[in-house]
Amino acid sequence: MTACATEPAAEPGDERATRPADATTRPVDATTRPGDVIARPTCVIAADGTYAARLALDGDCWFPERWTLDGPEPYAVPLPSHQPEEPGTEVLPMTDGRVLIHRVADGRHTFSLLYPTGPGTGELLLGAVECHDEDSRLWLLPPAPDGEHAYALAVSRDSTAVWLVAGGAFGPEHLAEVPGRCSGGVWLDGTGRLLALDRCLDGRTKTVAVDLGRGGEVTPLLQISEDSDDRLLLADADSGLLLIRSDAPSPGHDRLGWGVLGSTLPIRFPDCLRATDCAVTPFAIQPGQVLTPERCAVALCIDGPAGSWVGVWRPIERQVHHLSPPEGWLAGTGLWTREGVLQLPYATGAVPCGVTKVTAPAVAVPAEAPPPPERPAARPVPLQQAPLSGQSSAKRRPLAARPAPEDEAVRTEGGPGGENRSPAPVPA
Repeated sequence: MTACATEPAAEPGDERATRPADATTRPVDATTRPGDVIARPTCVIAADGTYAARLALDGDCWFPERWTLDGPEPYAVPLPSHQPEEPGTEVLPMTDGRVLIHRVADGRHTFSLLYPTGPGTGELLLGAVECHDEDSRLWLLPPAPDGEHAYALAVSRDSTAVWLVAGGAFGPEHLAEVPGRCSGGVWLDGTGRLLALDRCLDGRTKTVAVDLGRGGEVTPLLQISEDSDDRLLLADADSGLLLIRSDAPSPGHDRLGWGVLGSTLPIRFPDCLRATDCAVTPFAIQPGQVLTPERCAVALCIDGPAGSWVGVWRPIERQVHHLSPPEGWLAGTGLWTREGVLQLPYATGAVPCGVTKVTAPAVAVPAEAPPPPERPAARPVPLQQAPLSGQSSAKRRPLAARPAPEDEAVRTEGGPGGENRSPAPVPA
């Protein structure tokens, strides 16, 4: 791969790119797709919630659109280029109001920043990354916590490269090379230094932490058992709450679980997050809940025979609250406030840019609330290798290797009865 600092805008089109989902279609969870298919969200929200960006459709023409979310009312600004964009073109909002766009043509991935200039659209060319290998894929990572930088993941046959594609001094910069094919991408801290990737190596997928401040140093992060495929879906830097998908409790069948970064407690796989007829995907965690990860509200996108709706769940509870989303919800997209208000963007013919605010249901506190967990470590501590307080090094055992009763690491919380059939959603 090579980087070019000032390439002109690429011609649109990459037939392998995924068509952006419309307002009624939820993006497929990247962890459940083949490694050579990239899942793209319908709408991307900046880390601080000020802006959002999406690829909108006008007739048969796709164009970037920026949403302003931090004002009295949300509003959209179209950012069309001199020609329509191709399906699969990625966009990502920056906190200064510009929108990063990623275009692909003939193995060349070009990056530009778009911004409104009165009646037109301004475009600042950033450069390009070339990936001519047919086995290579490149896509944007989720918005960085600082909002000033943007990163991309380039997966080749035997390794994965992390690129800084916006915010650098000289165009795209190669930051790290990770052995193995990686997917996912979750930020573990509030600075954009620690990145979690799901790495497939030797036939198994395990999450590793990549320290971009130390030249891409790779550390094992999530290893529940030797034979399981373990992926990190979401992480909250304030509380350390992690949302995980793994087949450790049910070999061959993925389950949703949760843990705490740096904790000595086992991973839990609640039965209420398991359904026979629905796909459940977490998409947002309530921030600001320092030292109380079990009280963080988690937003879930639930796909079932009745369509897609919103679920709200907390680790402290043993139930999912089912809510009807607004009409035209940009499915799988939303943002929590610290106060527990879930903001759901939607677009309809009558309201082309709207946000519905839903207050999380009150916490049902059990008779004996569990004690607060240890404060998460500043650096990611592998969940399998978390230090056990009060034990000598000779007595320590890997977390996943400790024998756990049914109500611990691989238990199904919520009582007997096996899998649940999710009820229909109720109005928010």
